[in-house]
Amino acid sequence: MKEKIDLLFTLNEGYLQPLKVALLSIHHNNPHQTFRVWLIHESIPEQELGALSSFLIDLGHELQPVTVDGSIWTNAPTVARYPKEMYFRLLAGEILPTHLTKVLYLDPDILVINSLTELWETPIDDAMFAAARHTGLLDVSTPLNKVRLDLEHGYYNSGVLLMNLTMMREKVRWEDISATIEKYDAQLFLPDQDILNYLYGKYTVEVPEERWNYDARMYTSYLARSLRKHDIHWVMEHTSILHFCGRPKPWDPRNDTRFTALYLSYSNLLNQ
Repeated sequence: MKEKIDLLFTLNEGYLQPLKVALLSIHHNNPHQTFRVWLIHESIPEQELGALSSFLIDLGHELQPVTVDGSIWTNAPTVARYPKEMYFRLLAGEILPTHLTKVLYLDPDILVINSLTELWETPIDDAMFAAARHTGLLDVSTPLNKVRLDLEHGYYNSGVLLMNLTMMREKVRWEDISATIEKYDAQLFLPDQDILNYLYGKYTVEVPEERWNYDARMYTSYLARSLRKHDIHWVMEHTSILHFCGRPKPWDPRNDTRFTALYLSYSNLLNQ
């Protein structure tokens, strides 16, 4: 019997449908693996949580919802695209049960198209996170973010994080997060991601974005950067997590990328 993998999502009611699509893709492409899904939220109705739990039980997995008081984030930068639920992952070590030593956090706007086992087994005993950087063809964002946030390391994407909860409990403090919000305020363009990089980027080990956090908008860049090695056949064989960063999302009719049809195929399965 394989070790159960603990997954973490932090979201509000508006992202329950994309969450189900993500979970269905995880199930289909990890057929011999069981998952325990931790959902940190503030106000998702019990009826919706019950429906989600039944959905996961039917797939052979389990749901562990955790309700939190989000009032401490009242002064943190939020917009419709970045609700306060995005911050909850920063305090996962404090919120989740102490018997958990690690968890794999995923944004809900993802598809999993291959196994997650290798990522789950990535050694992080001496790191707080394993994460990828979205560097692009010319990697113009890294120098800008280093200057903007005074970083001495790369800028990591927070949409996929293997979390060392033991180290998070040792080092993550609300006081530090609050001070960072107060210090940078309007400069927090991607608020929780900026905070994570500023405070904890130095405790992060890098994993390849092409495999574990593939930006679905950037197929042409990946192809060029790999000298045409990472074509669509390579992606379907080697990439595990497609991340639909930015706008429009793949469930929006305006979205039309190389991977939109793949996303919609999983979405359509939910209605069968």
